[in-house]
Amino acid sequence: MSKHSPPPDTGTRLHALDNLRALLMWLGIVLHVEAIYAIQRMPNAWRDDQRTLFADVVVSSIHAFRMPAFFILGGFFAALLVRSRGPDGLLRHRLMRLGLPFALFWPLLWLASGVAALFFMNLMVHDEWGLDTQVVPRLPILDSPNTIHLWFLWMLLWFCVAPAALWRLPRAWFAPVESALAWLARQPWGFVVLALPLAVASAAYPNAILAPAGAFLPDWNEWLYHGSFFVFGLMLHGRQAELFARFQRHWAGYAVAGLACYLMATAVTLSQGPVLLSAYSYHCISWLWSFAAIGLALRLVPSRHAVLGYLSDSAYWVYLLHYPLTILFGALLFEQPLPALAKMAINIAGTTLVCLGSYELFVRHGWISQLLNGKRHPRRSRGGGAEHRVT
Repeated sequence: MSKHSPPPDTGTRLHALDNLRALLMWLGIVLHVEAIYAIQRMPNAWRDDQRTLFADVVVSSIHAFRMPAFFILGGFFAALLVRSRGPDGLLRHRLMRLGLPFALFWPLLWLASGVAALFFMNLMVHDEWGLDTQVVPRLPILDSPNTIHLWFLWMLLWFCVAPAALWRLPRAWFAPVESALAWLARQPWGFVVLALPLAVASAAYPNAILAPAGAFLPDWNEWLYHGSFFVFGLMLHGRQAELFARFQRHWAGYAVAGLACYLMATAVTLSQGPVLLSAYSYHCISWLWSFAAIGLALRLVPSRHAVLGYLSDSAYWVYLLHYPLTILFGALLFEQPLPALAKMAINIAGTTLVCLGSYELFVRHGWISQLLNGKRHPRRSRGGGAEHRVT
């Protein structure tokens, strides 16, 4: 959005960001499984009797940076699209890749998630499978239509509509914001300032940590919180040469600083110190570990990787499908006499296998892949050659 913008996209694929997106997507499976076995109160009402503090640590660690990093990537790729295809091209692309899949899959996934949750809750209350809706006074996943885990897709769609409109305005209007964000990103202490909007957006929530409500019309808090990362991603595309190099050089420093903030937040919480101090330390992690994750991906996996490439191709489908599966596997394991760690491992493995297996059998080579990723992959003949290729 400034004179620093790079030349039009040449078609070079940023495989490091694709690889990072694949890992972040898989962490979504881990996050939703761990929440079933955490000791502390979680948004999900379905919980196993076997619980472990390890699950709490995993949930809080992943939650600190996974969605922030996703929104940074979302802003980055939105800027890439608008610079290569123009505002109208961005809008058409995002309506096809985000809006249409949401309209097609949300009703099925909302129903599947609700039924799986009811199965789990019936096991908890009645010790048998069933669909008794009175097991809890209010089960948010079925109380009223909501975006469930697709809230990210829903918000990202609207975040992409905004640049499609704003890019038609004079670029000079946005130069001060872009320059300020780039300057903060260059400062070792910049995350301290970047975390301030997150603290403001989260102040009214329990423990001052924002929790997405899944509403079709989210509160202003959610727009401010997640929009901070998306806008940073928009800026990042125009300054990628400089900032990517910085993230790559200093990823370890960002990671250690984030760990220090995590330990501080934990210490303040355990000592029953100021909630806002604990939460603010936690918000700092969002920036630090997002920068560390981008830098580490650029450093370690900058090119197409066989396994991560496949996971990247399947990431969208896995994102759509995994949530009700984690609930269903949790219900299947509920009465099994296994420790929490074993149940978590089985649930993660089972959900992953079903997601990837269904992707290979029903998605990768057909119209759903075309819908989600803009291409369908060729099937391989027994001799190793492609039977057909559709792009």
